[in-house]
Amino acid sequence: MKFSGREIELSRPQVMGVLNVTPDSFSDGGRYNTLDSALFQAESMAAAGASFIDVGGESTRPGAAEVSLAEELERVCPIVELINKNLDVVVSVDTSTPQVMIEAVGLGAGLINDVRALQRDGAMSAAIDLNVPVCLMHMQGVPATMQKNPQYDSVVDVVERYLLETANQLISSGFDSGQVIIDPGFGFGKTLSHNLQLLNAIDRFVQSGFPVLVGVSRKSMIGAILDKPVDERMIGSVAAATIAAYKGASILRVHDVKETVDAVSIVQALLEE
Repeated sequence: MKFSGREIELSRPQVMGVLNVTPDSFSDGGRYNTLDSALFQAESMAAAGASFIDVGGESTRPGAAEVSLAEELERVCPIVELINKNLDVVVSVDTSTPQVMIEAVGLGAGLINDVRALQRDGAMSAAIDLNVPVCLMHMQGVPATMQKNPQYDSVVDVVERYLLETANQLISSGFDSGQVIIDPGFGFGKTLSHNLQLLNAIDRFVQSGFPVLVGVSRKSMIGAILDKPVDERMIGSVAAATIAAYKGASILRVHDVKETVDAVSIVQALLEE
């Protein structure tokens, strides 16, 4: 798949490094909200083997409040431009806001990663006009309330139907089907049981024909299983990413890039044997 001039082979699992330029993200809020610290972290992740750097200026942790357009632009755009100029990676912009998508792609972002699956006003038309790959994620509710008793008749059926319907809506509006990526949305309006069912069904999502992105790194599902705080969830996160890669996920969105790259190398060796 081509991402603004850079081509990435998604038939083998790739690693996406998380770069939150926010004060309040659940794992690394406030650590990378200066240009120097953000670029240093991006350089470290690229050196460790990340093919993508996912830059987010709005926290979407459970209970998070929305940020203003001006604030999101101020957080995201300078670091997108810096990474694109200095590193040989695909810059992904983690946003639901059409104006941020437009500005970020203009500065070199090659992927739109939208937790709201282009449902904000103007987002779908902006994505079509920009003509870069898009990741559509499933979320039940909104970040402020999504973890308050989420319920499904069948979480895998509901998530799969939503993602395929949204992808088909985008494609029928003129978007290239070869530029669509899907994400089941771990932790976005799901209980631990829901998350485990989705992880076990990654191969089913892969059968849709769209590349699948999986983001479970350091999330509460890992903490609930291990009974450990955010900063002690690396091994559990890598284990979950390994399962996702073995089941066919194309992109693993993670905080611990080096460790995940090593795990993916083992999975790939096994799959190629």
